[in-house]
Amino acid sequence: MGKTFNPAQDIGSLEGKVILVTGGNAGLGKQTIAYLSAHNPTRIYLAARTESKAREAITSIKSSVPNACEIVHLPLDLTSFSSIASAASTFKSQETRLDILINNAGIMAVPYSTTKEGYEIQFGTNHMGHALLTKLLLPTMLETAKQPGADVRIVNLSSRGHLAAASKGIEFDQAALEQHNTWRRYGCSKLANILFARELAEQYPQITSVSLHPGVILTDLFGSLRANVILKWALWIYGFLGLFLPGHYKSPEGGALNTTWCATVSKGELENGAYYMPVGKKDGGSKWARDEGLRKKLWEWTEEELVKHGY
Repeated sequence: MGKTFNPAQDIGSLEGKVILVTGGNAGLGKQTIAYLSAHNPTRIYLAARTESKAREAITSIKSSVPNACEIVHLPLDLTSFSSIASAASTFKSQETRLDILINNAGIMAVPYSTTKEGYEIQFGTNHMGHALLTKLLLPTMLETAKQPGADVRIVNLSSRGHLAAASKGIEFDQAALEQHNTWRRYGCSKLANILFARELAEQYPQITSVSLHPGVILTDLFGSLRANVILKWALWIYGFLGLFLPGHYKSPEGGALNTTWCATVSKGELENGAYYMPVGKKDGGSKWARDEGLRKKLWEWTEEELVKHGY
């Protein structure tokens, strides 16, 4: 069983902290910001592509959280390396510290297409985009980690969906991913989120990097499924049964608990590099999620790709 966690009561003071949440304009990201904003951080950056949606989210959060901290929209399109670089540059021009980076944004079960740099859209958005953003913000986070009493964290939202990854774990040939079904492609991207957090912990032990499964939230799943009626019915059945199981929630309020726990729980309760099921329950994940060779290969391949594009 997971832990009992009440954000209103269990989150300590976040005074002085600067936080960045990707995909903060809706769903889990928006709810995570709402939870965090009530505990006095200096500022939260809501990173999202569409300004109007970001503004609406900020207004909504501030109406539901009267004592919310300052929330700033940071324009970010994870399918474009130039947009990511611009977002990182904007952030660094405004801040000298970053205490918590929550790589929350993601897409699921969409038709095959590619990002501006040619990566399969789910792998490119869910992994490569966040990998570049993290790399560009790491210098700021490492400087923050040097300060007395610092507790710097990187939180990657993965999913139990990583169990659907390709038989060899990750398909690095982006063109070959077109031959896989959309759930295999999604699984590869979510497996990458776990492995990347594990290697971040290995490379930068002064930062606490973890990954997590937020839980199943049916309203979020439906957005990507479009007209697939069979899958929708299957998810309704799965969702109904899941209400009696841990890690299944009817709303973002429940789904955001594990993210918020990982971002705010006492550092001593976290294992650097670990993967957590709701709420705060350490889990090994699939055999590929525990594979050191694949973890190293993903790290090296990702770094080579980023360097190839000038980052």
